[in-house]
Amino acid sequence: MVINCVAYRHGKREEHVDVADISKVLKDESAFIWLGLNQPEPAFMQTLQEEFGLHELAIEDALVAHQRPKIEQYGESVFIVVKTAHLDDHQRISFGETHFFLGKNFLITVRHGSSEGYAAIRARAEKNHTMLCQGPGYAFYCILDFIVDHYSKITESLSERIGTLEEGMFTTRFDSKTLEDVYHLRRELLALRNAAMPVTEICAQLARFHEDIIPKNLRAYLRDVQDHAHHVMIDAEDMREMLTSAMQVNLALVSVQQSEVNKKLAGWGAVLIVPTIVFSMYGMNFSDMPELKTHFGYPAVLVVTLAICGVMWSRLKKAGWL
Repeated sequence: MVINCVAYRHGKREEHVDVADISKVLKDESAFIWLGLNQPEPAFMQTLQEEFGLHELAIEDALVAHQRPKIEQYGESVFIVVKTAHLDDHQRISFGETHFFLGKNFLITVRHGSSEGYAAIRARAEKNHTMLCQGPGYAFYCILDFIVDHYSKITESLSERIGTLEEGMFTTRFDSKTLEDVYHLRRELLALRNAAMPVTEICAQLARFHEDIIPKNLRAYLRDVQDHAHHVMIDAEDMREMLTSAMQVNLALVSVQQSEVNKKLAGWGAVLIVPTIVFSMYGMNFSDMPELKTHFGYPAVLVVTLAICGVMWSRLKKAGWL
């Protein structure tokens, strides 16, 4: 459950902290704790509640996955939920969650579901002692920036896939597999947009109402994350519109093709109705048919019938029905 629990003083990594000693370290105003968790158990979260003085409602939310992205204030700390996303082996968007407990001198990350670890982010942040002196706000920014960057990478990767799907859509052939792929991709893009949208509000609230946690010189960094999340929202929505347009064009092309086929069938039906009527009359076995006793009667009827069919074929051909 515990990935890492480290104390930092003056921007430098000090030592690993045992969970039972967390409350002692928090008494030092020059230090802050960065604790990383992965799907913790309820009993362990109860221990953290006592050590960090967290609100029971926030603990309850942190234990349950499938939370909506949000930011809530509980006393002097805030509880934040952010969706994580990455492309799996089948190029599908896989979503997870990261829950944050952010206070003046602590940052707790709780990962749920399909979510990458933050060890590399922690290592990179530890190299920047100047910024890490700002406290847990900078550590939170590093993780949030990492999550939003993954959003951007997904939209870049999907742009090529969308181009391939569009090529398959601009055809008169109905392909249910392609339409199914487009439908699922539109749903994934909607989920990605819904994941990125709350990040803009989270950044705005942190910069506006939590100056004690987010120092003034960190607000520009949060605005940068907010801007990136906004671009992801726009890109995801634009891609959904493109896919919708491609689906409509494909269905229109298929409909036009079917209409052309129906026109040709109707045209040939009109041409063939003439000999059908003529020959059906001969099947009635009348004794006084005009041409029965004429030597050239039967060939004459055939010639007249073919002539009428030819005229009808010519006119329907000019009209574009054949």
